[in-house]
Amino acid sequence: MLHLNEVRVSIQPLERFRKVVGGDHVTETMKIAQRLRDRFTKRVIWNINSTAVGGGVAEMLKPLVGYTRGVGIDCRWLVISGTPDFFHVTKRLHHALHGRPGDGTPLDERAREIYETTLRENAFELASVVREGDVVLLHDPQTAGLAPALKGTGARVVWRCHIGVDHRNEHAIEGWRFLEPYLEDVERFIFSRQTYVPTICDHGKSVIITPSIDAFSSKNQELSEDAIRTILVHTGLVEGPPPENADHGFLRDDGSPGRVSRRADVVRLGRPPAWDTPLVVQVSRWDPLKDMLGVMHGFSQLFDRDCPVQPELVLAGPNVTAVADDPEGAQVFEEVVTAWRALPHALRNRVHLASLPVTDVEENAAIVNALQRHAAIVVQKSLEEGFGLTVTEAMWKGRPVVASAVGGIQDQIEDGVNGVLLKDPTDLETFAELLCDLLCNPEHSDQLGAAAKERVRERFLGIDHLLNYADLLQKIDAD
Repeated sequence: MLHLNEVRVSIQPLERFRKVVGGDHVTETMKIAQRLRDRFTKRVIWNINSTAVGGGVAEMLKPLVGYTRGVGIDCRWLVISGTPDFFHVTKRLHHALHGRPGDGTPLDERAREIYETTLRENAFELASVVREGDVVLLHDPQTAGLAPALKGTGARVVWRCHIGVDHRNEHAIEGWRFLEPYLEDVERFIFSRQTYVPTICDHGKSVIITPSIDAFSSKNQELSEDAIRTILVHTGLVEGPPPENADHGFLRDDGSPGRVSRRADVVRLGRPPAWDTPLVVQVSRWDPLKDMLGVMHGFSQLFDRDCPVQPELVLAGPNVTAVADDPEGAQVFEEVVTAWRALPHALRNRVHLASLPVTDVEENAAIVNALQRHAAIVVQKSLEEGFGLTVTEAMWKGRPVVASAVGGIQDQIEDGVNGVLLKDPTDLETFAELLCDLLCNPEHSDQLGAAAKERVRERFLGIDHLLNYADLLQKIDAD
């Protein structure tokens, strides 16, 4: 029997945003929150997805639920469970909506049977807690099939799709055809970009809400240079010793002190990079669409170009056994390791493959925070991307970013103004050229980083995300 799991989230105060967006903006947001709280007395807003660890959806849900609870609205987060066969089908759907074939397995009646059987068990348990008048936000293909059963409880059902493709092809059409029967009774749809909205959802019920980051989370909070260096030395991502004022610490979401205690599992040839070695860093899941292999091969071309600056590369992702809804992780990681072993000795010495511990999610986030803040360049060379929160995170930290001009990354970076876009993600020669240009022009890199942080402050922080949700909820309640 499958079971739902509730993710416990600490209450967070909206007041903390005053120091990053100003008092007037927070005051107006609090007034809107008060009106919404009055309308939702004795009702619950449910968020349902497929994992509490790894990926942008889980990253966003934690703070958004926390801030919503902080203004007195009963908001909760449930995670469905599923079999390996179920997550194989949903990963195939994930690729399809990105316009990719994945492993090519058919989205046929057998796949539908697996999908529906798993969700039927989850829906049975959901029906015991969801009440008439509640609002349920379902996230991504894994949960879309719950919509008909939830509609039967009298709840108001919203489906949010965090992925998509700008130009639909046969694979995307196949994915939407699979999902279409479950979406007929959904009251509203949320997408990250207008181009992601398929015909079946494009009839006045879709809204565009861009994702966001939490500026105060353990992944994005300010860290001192001593803390950054201590964390990276301790985890084995840079060479020691730690600074005299060693500091493993960060603030947890509940305000209590945290400490990075675990170490990364790193595949490398020799020693960790020295502290003063410039690092090119990509942090992402071990997912074929994140193209870790392409990043490694593109980085290798830096040395064919005889770039004057000699950086090292860190490819970092979660421990591959820790993300329940991503069955491809272990396979992709092994492919990257195999390709790394085939590199010339001198290149292998400059490439580090890091599996980051995820037993403690906030500890993992603090490690990512330190690594991104230390990076000379953060890259996100995805082949497809729903939005790309790792780009937002790096921009908030004032880092120069080189990223593919795909999906929502295009909504974040204005090429040459607050980052650099790689127009063709498969063009490894140009990728290497862009890296070399930034490494050799630190003043320009600093300018890009400063502009990037301001861009995030203006458009991609959680407070504006919450205002968009509030507007949607008021419209649903008025229908």
